Amino acid sequence: MRFLSFHVNNFGYKVTKKGRSKILEDITEENKENQVENAIVLFIATEKEDESNPDIYENVIREILKIAIQLKVKNIVLIPFAHLFGKLSSLDFAFESLKNIERLLKERGFSVIRMPFGWFSEFDMKAKGHPLSRISRIIN
Repeated sequence: MRFLSFHVNNFGYKVTKKGRSKILEDITEENKENQVENAIVLFIATEKEDESNPDIYENVIREILKIAIQLKVKNIVLIPFAHLFGKLSSLDFAFESLKNIERLLKERGFSVIRMPFGWFSEFDMKAKGHPLSRISRIIN
């Protein structure tokens, strides 16, 4: 699994149209648009090797928690993002992974926004400019 994180002053999105994915999450009043302040925005790509790694969720949550604790942030945005290279996992695994990460973070007291899977969205974010404001990770 790979992610690119941004510590942001604010982030907002609005679903615009269906993507090319074979999995399209239902759009509702609750997930068609949202916004948050002082958050960590995570662009996440799941990889083929993650599908057989029983520790992948524990490992990715540990890395996200490290960043959140350092930044003293309780708001997290999860964005499916297949553009971080590597060998991508199946769509089903990617979709379930994002839902699992969302659940695990909420269980730890975080406020989580997960952008709808399979859709194009416009988004607006204002990233902070400190040394930990942009971080990438490859999780095994």
